[in-house]
Amino acid sequence: MLSAAGLGADVPHGVQHGLSTRVKSIVDHSVAEYTARNLPMLQSELDQQAARNRARSYRPAEGLEPEFEGLPLDPEPAPGAPFLFTLSGMAHQDDAEVPALPPLSDEAKAALRQEVALADDYANLVGREVCAVLLHHRQRINDAVSAYVEPQIEALLADLSLSLDDPFGSAQTPRDKGPSY
Repeated sequence: MLSAAGLGADVPHGVQHGLSTRVKSIVDHSVAEYTARNLPMLQSELDQQAARNRARSYRPAEGLEPEFEGLPLDPEPAPGAPFLFTLSGMAHQDDAEVPALPPLSDEAKAALRQEVALADDYANLVGREVCAVLLHHRQRINDAVSAYVEPQIEALLADLSLSLDDPFGSAQTPRDKGPSY
């Protein structure tokens, strides 16, 4: 997807991440609509899971900024100094109070797997369509990066170079100035 947009390794991660998360939300939204219209069993499972999630009052791992997703919720305890409580422990207590989803028959599991595969195929189709659209806008994207991102990078590098010491010794050091009385 990034290569379809013309964003290579020389483009800052923030720009790449911003575009990829927006495209992911487009694909996710399209798949959600497709699932609601065409995949009743999968939609029912998703609705049941969403209801279970809403029933849990404490969900510390949800709604985190992308850079924190997947990280442990709690630090490792120091030996001999256990925690009085942990975020994940409180979440697990809450999980115990939410009833489990009803079990599925083998036939229902097979049908659900088939609907998940159809949703996955549709997500791939939408992703390819988005890439085709991005190919047509590649020059506009590159122009925007040149006009907005590159000047910001140059300004950051200029600020950084002002705050760093000269590695080649062309700047005077305090002892070169002579005594100060």
